[in-house]
Amino acid sequence: MRMRDTFLKPMHPEGRRFVAIFAAVTLVLFVLSEYLGWIGVGLTVWCYYFFRDPERVTPEREGLIVSPADGIVSLIELAVPPAELGMSDQPLTRVSVFMSVFNCHVNRAPIAGEVMAIAYRPGKFFNASLDKASVDNERNSLRIRTAQGVDIAVVQIAGLVARRIVCFVSEGDSLSTGERFGLIRFGSRLDVYLPEGTAPMVQIGQTMIAGETPIARLGRAD
Repeated sequence: MRMRDTFLKPMHPEGRRFVAIFAAVTLVLFVLSEYLGWIGVGLTVWCYYFFRDPERVTPEREGLIVSPADGIVSLIELAVPPAELGMSDQPLTRVSVFMSVFNCHVNRAPIAGEVMAIAYRPGKFFNASLDKASVDNERNSLRIRTAQGVDIAVVQIAGLVARRIVCFVSEGDSLSTGERFGLIRFGSRLDVYLPEGTAPMVQIGQTMIAGETPIARLGRAD
């Protein structure tokens, strides 16, 4: 790998207009003040870095559930999946991955399967690290059914700064494990609801890499 590739990552198309806006504002700031202009340069670089979309190497073990987001595991608890997905009303293990404004925000499918349902629900914008964010915040939920007929829910949740949830897929689409399915601007959280009988392989505070870090394996109860 060349040194340049270590620092210069591909940018998701969703970020191009934002980087262009930041760059235009930076030019105006340079006219007003060199000091302000360099601040604008720093913010433009950050904006590019926020929308980075690096390639990931997804593990290929059967039944493996991987992290849908870069970030930190903030919660592991029992919770009922979003009602709008039409899943069971029995509590399932929920693993929450919190993304700061410095994490890559491209979201990836936790497991391969067919998208059976997508449900968007408007809401509030509490800090995404809080437990109540799963219930009260704006969210977009997906129900993915594996080839074995197992349903897994993954939920994009807006945060205190985030004001835009983007989903690239539609109901009926087939996803591969680790495939890109959406992103959230700017700072947010992803919840994964594990099927009954599946225990998490991660701990609170663990750093996650979208599409790479295993969260659980289907049927693994301990």
